[in-house]
Amino acid sequence: MASLFSKIVAGEIPAHKIAENEHFLAFLDINPLVKGHTLVIPKKEIDYIFDLEEQEYRDLWTFARKVGKKLESKVKCKRIGIAVIGLEVPHAHIHLVPINEVEDINFAAPKLTLSHSELAAIADSIRA
Repeated sequence: MASLFSKIVAGEIPAHKIAENEHFLAFLDINPLVKGHTLVIPKKEIDYIFDLEEQEYRDLWTFARKVGKKLESKVKCKRIGIAVIGLEVPHAHIHLVPINEVEDINFAAPKLTLSHSELAAIADSIRA
């Protein structure tokens, strides 16, 4: 059964895409911890990040780094926090979270509720 993220890759579910190439996709989290919270995924459907082939794993992190640098240049923050949890969606993914303090990357904290237009504006800003 296709994961939620595989459906995004296939275009069956819309997403606010930040960056994309042949193998990877970055898009805004629809339940973000903070504005700009981005998910980076391999397009290949694989549940656990450590099950990626060695080169795919390296390439995923290289892609995530590029996205993180772009995100950092567009969203006011001290750093881009990184988390790999992998329990909420059975598809390998990296969270890139703009942070100004440690609490900004607390996944137990309430998530933001942003409208489609707010997410679209954030995505447009990051892509610009």
